[in-house]
Amino acid sequence: PELTAEVMSGDWFHTGDIGVIEDGFIRITDRKKEMFKTSGGKYIAPQLLENSLKASHLISQSMVIGSNRRFPAAICILNEDGVKEWCKRHSISYTNIDEMSKDNRVSDRVWQDVETMNEGFAKWEKIKKVIIDTQEFTVDNGCLTPTFKLKRKPILAKYESQIEDLYAE
Repeated sequence: PELTAEVMSGDWFHTGDIGVIEDGFIRITDRKKEMFKTSGGKYIAPQLLENSLKASHLISQSMVIGSNRRFPAAICILNEDGVKEWCKRHSISYTNIDEMSKDNRVSDRVWQDVETMNEGFAKWEKIKKVIIDTQEFTVDNGCLTPTFKLKRKPILAKYESQIEDLYAE
C-alpha cells in the first residue's frame, strides 16, 4: 500500500515519464529522474537533446551534462562509419577513429551538427560545448544498463577531469 500511494495521486498514476500530447497522442520524451537543473535554475530534459544529437551521421551516442553548471554540454561518441564516409566525401585521408577524433576538421563538423540541432531548442537548453570521444558506451564498460540505457553516474565519473576542464574554460 505504501508503494502504491507513492505513485498514485487521486485518479492519476505517476509513471515518472515526461511527455507531450500531439494530435491526441502521448509521446514520451524523457524520464523525470533524468532531468536536471542548471546553476541558473533552468530545467533540462537531456534525452530530447541526446536524441537530436544522434541525427548527426558523425555521432553514434551522446550524453548531455550540466547539472548545477552554467550551461548544458554533451559528451559525443563518434560514429566510425559516419566519420569514414564524411572523410571520403571531403577528400580527407582517414587514418583511424582515434586520430580523426583529434582532427579539427572532424570536430568542427561535429560542432556544426550540434549548432544545427540547437536551433530547435530554447536558449537555456542549447549545448554550448562538447567532449568528443571514440569509446562507445557499452554494458561491458559499465556505461549502459542491460536494457541499453545510459548509466549517467559512471559516465560522469569516467569523464570527470574532461568535464571539469570543459567548465573551467
